[in-house]
Amino acid sequence: MRSLIIPLLFLAMPLAEIAAFIFVGREVGVGMTLLLVLGSAIAGAVLLRIQGLGVLRRIQQASQTGTDPGRQLVHGVMIVIAAFLLIIPGFISDIIGLLLFIPAVRDLGWSLVKSRLTIMTTGMAAGGRGFSRGPKPDHDASRRGGPQVIDLDDDEFSRTDDRGRSDPNERDRLK
Repeated sequence: MRSLIIPLLFLAMPLAEIAAFIFVGREVGVGMTLLLVLGSAIAGAVLLRIQGLGVLRRIQQASQTGTDPGRQLVHGVMIVIAAFLLIIPGFISDIIGLLLFIPAVRDLGWSLVKSRLTIMTTGMAAGGRGFSRGPKPDHDASRRGGPQVIDLDDDEFSRTDDRGRSDPNERDRLK
């Protein structure tokens, strides 16, 4: 039953949008309806620019201080979805998009999603920050603790199992 909700929603949403166009067009006229649709698209683009840059700034600050940027990332995704809903024509999608631009609604969405997310931190050292800007250049490979890469040609190796036998499914590359 749960899997039927999304297809039915995709079918019902355009029908509801058409009904909303007809209702608004009857009440305010065709010209004003078209202006409202155009205005909502422009508002979506402007709000995306303003609020999107603010979220990017907060994500950068969270990364620099070593705090968890998960909340800000989810807010950023919701802002992009909200702008998309405002840009596409439709009054119901515009209402949903405008609601997603409200920070309290985004916080509600974050509280619903945060238990389902796993955030991986990198660069954790004793007393270090939780998030790093990337790997530091290391010119001396012998100091690394990780595995080293050895580049071999096809005729310089063969695959064997734990008992020293070669894989019977693989062609003999040495012949």
